[in-house]
Parts: sequence; C-alpha cells; structure tokens
Amino acid sequence: MKLTYPAIFYEGEGGYSVEVPDLPGCVSGGASLAEAVAMGTDAASGWVLTELEDGRPAPKASPIEAVQVEAGGFASLLLLDMDEYAQKYGNKAVRKNLTIPAWLNSFAESRKVNFSQVLQDALTAMYRREAEAAE
Repeated sequence: MKLTYPAIFYEGEGGYSVEVPDLPGCVSGGASLAEAVAMGTDAASGWVLTELEDGRPAPKASPIEAVQVEAGGFASLLLLDMDEYAQKYGNKAVRKNLTIPAWLNSFAESRKVNFSQVLQDALTAMYRREAEAAE
C-alpha cells in the first residue's frame, strides 16, 4: 500500500524540520533537505505502521492545498511505501516452514517445545549480538 501525506518543511539553523500535520506529533528533521525528506518519510511510515498494527486505519491525508504553512516554510508530499516499511520494521507475524530431523522433532515434542518461540528467541539473540558488534 502506498500513501501520500502533505508535510511542512522549515529551514532553520542546522538544517530542516519537517512536520506531518495529518499525523499528530509526527515531527522530524535533517541536516539537508534530502535528509529531512527521508527522515520525515521514515517518521510518517513508523507512525502509520503503528496504527495499522494496532488495527486502526491509516489516517486520511489532507489535500496539500489545505495545509496551513507559516512564513518561511513550504509544503510538499511524502510518499510512504507501507508494504516495504512493514517488511523491514513491522511486528506482524510472518509464517515460516522449517525442516528438522525426525529424531529432533520427537525430542522437542516430548518436551512440549514451542518451535516458533525457540526460533524467534535464537534469531533475536543473533540480531542483538550483531547490532552490538556493529556499534
């Protein structure tokens, strides 16, 4: 799903700020205009993804002509690719099949192992180790 939202940009000391009026509290910025557009898109995508994952619809976007811009600012549209963003950052569960030897399956089932939880825990631990190593 692709969505567009109007955003308001203001140039100030150290770069640009960006606000998305249709998404209350959605404010970001960047050192350059390009960075502000990217950061605004990321912030808006995160805002909308939270709504969608909580079972609420994405807010309706206002027409860009209706956006009130203070002196020194300008309005532009942000394009949100919600499918791509959700694939990278979403918490929605994704079904995966796996293959293990029969003896290991019997062992795990006799101990009432939750296969999904074991795999999720292992991958989360791996992710955290790699994130810490990258810092």
